[in-house]
Amino acid sequence: MEKKTLGMMIAERRKASGMTQAELAEKMGITDKAVSKWERDISYPDISTLPHLAEVLGVSIDELMTCRTPSSEEMKSKDKSGNLLTIICRAIALAMGVAVAVLSVLHSIDSTSAFTMLGIGLGALALSAMQKEQ
Repeated sequence: MEKKTLGMMIAERRKASGMTQAELAEKMGITDKAVSKWERDISYPDISTLPHLAEVLGVSIDELMTCRTPSSEEMKSKDKSGNLLTIICRAIALAMGVAVAVLSVLHSIDSTSAFTMLGIGLGALALSAMQKEQ
C-alpha cells in the first residue's frame, strides 16, 4: 500500500470538492502553478497558509498534515462519542437546576451552594454547546 503524500491529499480533496487547480489557487490567493507544484510534491504550501488550505479543502489541519481522512466508521464513532458527551452535559445541567429548585422549596440550601450548583449546570451547558459546534 502506497503512502499518500501531501500533494496527493491536496489533489484528492480538490477534485472531491469539484475544484480546478485554478479555482483552488484563486481561493488561496496564489497561482495555479503553485497548486500544480504542491500536487506533484515539488513544493509545499507555506505553513501560514495551512489553516486556510484545510478550510478550503474541507478537512482539519491534522487530516491534511497526516495525509488521511477518517473512514466512515471513524466518523460514526466520533459522532456517537460526541452525542454521548452532549447528552451527559445536558443531563448534568438539568440535574443541577432541578436539585437547586427542590432544595430551595424545602429551604435546605443556602444561596452560595445554590449559585455554585447553578454555575456547574451552566458550565455543563457551555461544554455541551461547544461539543455540538465541533
